Amino acid sequence: MSNAFALLGLPRIAALDDEAIQQAWLAASRSAHPDQPGGDATRAAEINTAYDTLQAPEKRLKHLLDLHAVPWRTVPIDDGMMALFGQLGPALQNVATFLKRKQSATSALAKALLAPDEMRLREQLETLGTTLDAERTALLAGLPAFDTRLSTGDTTALSDLQILQARLAYFGKWQAQVREALLSLM
Repeated sequence: MSNAFALLGLPRIAALDDEAIQQAWLAASRSAHPDQPGGDATRAAEINTAYDTLQAPEKRLKHLLDLHAVPWRTVPIDDGMMALFGQLGPALQNVATFLKRKQSATSALAKALLAPDEMRLREQLETLGTTLDAERTALLAGLPAFDTRLSTGDTTALSDLQILQARLAYFGKWQAQVREALLSLM
């Protein structure tokens, strides 16, 4: 992929405002839209891909790291994240087990007897979801500091940014799993 930042006319930084990304995308897509005079479907598709890349913080950071030619490496999960994963895994397994029990319940009484378990699972997932949201928000709040470090030539900033990108990717995946499990309980 080409430079998504340049394609949308945005600065090559980690902390981009959602509104700025959307406004840049709208401006770029207006002129490139195939229905406009001089529009180009290929360019419009590139602009949409650039928007998708920059809109999601973990994708934006991955793209920024790629532009800096930072080689991919495995990033270990720290103890705090491992503790969250230790809560998430069993919670998702409990939901899967519960859904099998609920599916096999044939009578109205059997289904009604499962209601307290379902409520407990919902509460557990909602609490976990709130924790994941708070952790992700705290990570995102640190993005401006990385931009400052990068602009001053801090040699460890890209390595630390790679760790942050991996953590954001984990949190994004875990949040999606929690949302999916909550939806499955409806």
